[in-house]
Amino acid sequence: MKAIGYRVQGEIDREDSLVDFETDKPQATGHDLLVAVRAVAVNPVDYKVRNRRAPEGDQPNVLGYDAVGEVVETGDQVTLFKPGDRVWYAGVINRPGTNAEYHLVDERIVGRAPQSIPDAEAAALPLTTLTAYEMLFDRLRVKDPVPGAAAAVLIIGGAGGVGSIAIQLLRALTGLTVIATASRPETQAWVKDLGAHHVINHHEPLPAQIEALGLGAPGPGAPGLVFSTTHSHLYLEQISELIAPQGRFGLIDDPESLNIMSFKAKAVSTHWELMFTLPLFQTADMARQGEILNEAASLLEAGKIKSTATETLGRITAANLRQAHMALARGQARGKMVLEGF
Repeated sequence: MKAIGYRVQGEIDREDSLVDFETDKPQATGHDLLVAVRAVAVNPVDYKVRNRRAPEGDQPNVLGYDAVGEVVETGDQVTLFKPGDRVWYAGVINRPGTNAEYHLVDERIVGRAPQSIPDAEAAALPLTTLTAYEMLFDRLRVKDPVPGAAAAVLIIGGAGGVGSIAIQLLRALTGLTVIATASRPETQAWVKDLGAHHVINHHEPLPAQIEALGLGAPGPGAPGLVFSTTHSHLYLEQISELIAPQGRFGLIDDPESLNIMSFKAKAVSTHWELMFTLPLFQTADMARQGEILNEAASLLEAGKIKSTATETLGRITAANLRQAHMALARGQARGKMVLEGF
């Protein structure tokens, strides 16, 4: 089967940073589904793994986590799917990725793909949806009010893949006021279109912009919930100033260090989210990821959320994936980049 991977860890500007190659088609056993991959998306985790993890063995290391495809074979313990089912999922970080014609994935982290949108549009959503959903509803518990705080969520980095779906999930599933940060005219327009009530600029002081919104009644109000998707270490002091006492702060990026001492006075709790945790540790509730994806498919079918795909880069090839990795590494993403077919 065709696959794309890397033989040498490091930066993307090498000509051989990603390569097309042929490898054996895997077989499904246990809880695994063998999926014929139709479309994939690219995420920051792809280039982070490429930079940090050396390939093992003779074969290139295959990246890719988001996928939409068709089940072609099932393991002997599979109960949820059958050959011919159209599925979507985000995989797991310690197994070969989805940048291949056929891919093995545990059925418990797989959902039934939405029927109302094409493969490429659907491929943009699984990883970011799981990340945003788990952060908002399982880690930050956004439906549990912070006493005395404004009923609002601040999303730092609202125009990226995770921010884009987090805005929509909040609008679809809660009555909270959504504040998103974006700095360029096109990204500000994007987050507004996705449903953000307010857009502020993360290149300007955040506390003053939050106060100017006048969220409280009467007078200014402080949000009790802050979700940072990028450059979290740069905003900690500002967050500690603008967040309400007993607020909850969540982040998903990878700062080299994180000094949260400024949170102590307000007793602000800090929550990490890694979408791969459940399948990586085979937790007792790992099947929740399949349930979340099924709920997201229902929201799509009902028109309550929409795909965050913004650019289709063509076929799933090393050259096209290299282009996507380079764009992500520049840190100016709006929504998600997707690729379709081999």
